[in-house]
Amino acid sequence: MKLQRHNAIRDLITHSLVANQDELRRKLRRRGFAVTQATLSRDIHELRLSKGPGGYSLPNGNGAAAAAIDDTPPSIKEMMEGFGLRTHRAMNQVVLRTVMGGAQPVAAALDRTGWPDVVGTIAGDDTVLIICFSPRQAAEVEARLRKMLES
Repeated sequence: MKLQRHNAIRDLITHSLVANQDELRRKLRRRGFAVTQATLSRDIHELRLSKGPGGYSLPNGNGAAAAAIDDTPPSIKEMMEGFGLRTHRAMNQVVLRTVMGGAQPVAAALDRTGWPDVVGTIAGDDTVLIICFSPRQAAEVEARLRKMLES
């Protein structure tokens, strides 16, 4: 199914203007692929699509892709800019609200950061629970995340 979905994405990008993820998701749904925003984000990353003023383009295709391919996963800052909505702290925990389908990619990015004050994360669909060692460390984590949301 993933291969067919990737082929459909390539076909859509090649033959029509796709300005954003929501538009791509709707076009995929019309072709019979109901995908979550998180799955679509992973597909975009795996296909190495780039987004410019003319919408999405394939690497070295449609003439608009970046010359250098960056294989690194998105940073927590990039994920927060794309998915994060707000944070709340309760004792040694931080609750991070995201757009629908955004919690798991944000939690994965948080896990990759290796922040020493984070014990672990649990992700639902639009909520990430971040568990810290102490209330002080939770306050610091929340402050870092809020700063990313405000930038």
